[in-house]
Amino acid sequence: MQFPYSLLCRTELIRQMNFLGSSNIPFFFLVDFEGRHGYMIECNDLNKDYIRFELSTGHCPKGSNSHNRSLDIKWEIAPVDFETYQTKFDFVMDNIRRGNSYLLNLTQPTFVDTNLNLKDIYELSVSKYKLWVKDSFTVFSPETFVKIEEGKISTYPMKGTIDASVTNAEEMILNDLKEQAEHATIVDLLRNDLSKVAEKVEVKKYRYIDRLYTHRNELLQTSSEIIGQLPENYCSHLGDIIFSMLPAGSISGAPKRKTIEIIREVEEYERGFYTGIFGQFDGRNLDSAVMIRYIEQKGEHVIFKSGGGITSFSDCLKEYREMLAKVYVPIY
Repeated sequence: MQFPYSLLCRTELIRQMNFLGSSNIPFFFLVDFEGRHGYMIECNDLNKDYIRFELSTGHCPKGSNSHNRSLDIKWEIAPVDFETYQTKFDFVMDNIRRGNSYLLNLTQPTFVDTNLNLKDIYELSVSKYKLWVKDSFTVFSPETFVKIEEGKISTYPMKGTIDASVTNAEEMILNDLKEQAEHATIVDLLRNDLSKVAEKVEVKKYRYIDRLYTHRNELLQTSSEIIGQLPENYCSHLGDIIFSMLPAGSISGAPKRKTIEIIREVEEYERGFYTGIFGQFDGRNLDSAVMIRYIEQKGEHVIFKSGGGITSFSDCLKEYREMLAKVYVPIY
């Protein structure tokens, strides 16, 4: 049966988001990395045979959340080899030295041999945000894009990952100069993004620790909280607000426009919906996620896309290992 929803262009997505917001009509949205295309669906029209999602808060249809703790998971990965990654890493570092970028999120695909299908992964995963699109992809993201609650807009950039089993892991990641620089850059970028649409923008919490659990181990990630005040008529401008901040700074880089040009050249594949956003508006408030921890189906192949932020402080082998550490499923 054919997918029942039409792919919309950026202009139409903004128009519909503004209209539905001004009418206080709940809707679901799904937008690609560069904010060029996506879906806008009224919640009453969502068909769970094709799209299921769960948010940290929400009122739209949700998928199953029954977990099989005893499941024997097959999870064998075939990533790009280190030499291929190093060539791309060196290209990024050359651009950083030239001043074209000072933070770039470099991602690559990893082929996975698993006994789980996309729907299995969606239903079994434990994550703050989850999405399944039939025969296409599934997402289990820990990262908020933006939340809007009673006129206040907030974002929670996540930058910096370490295996929790490493000795003094929390101290190591908080004191790592590369991680400090990367996180500071993203916080500054997203504070500027919020300042385009909100007033009284401030960093409420800076570099706190989030814990993520996987089928293999526990990860630590550092996050911050940035918040601002929207104008009273914000519901009539939801599309303008959301699209003014795309692509998400945490998975692109800075300066954003030039960095995206470099990403297109160095990654050598179209990200599509990977690192885009999805979310819902409930008639007054909005919650949304960045689509990291993303697995797609291409014919018989299952492909996991992951990456990390590159700065002048980056070490190639560490970045390669971080990219692979993120190729997991949060089933435990």
